[in-house]
Amino acid sequence: MPTLFRFVVTLTILAGIAYGTMFALAMFVEPKRAEMSVRIPPEKLNPKKN
Repeated sequence: MPTLFRFVVTLTILAGIAYGTMFALAMFVEPKRAEMSVRIPPEKLNPKKN
């Protein structure tokens, strides 16, 4: 059983590191806000019906 216990502890530590990394990214990284505009050709807005 010591091998299984060591495996579970290793997986728990790796999961904790991953969770901590995601938490830090969510708390400390701010997304950049910018306006975005896309030109749409008139043919796309009013397609010709046959």
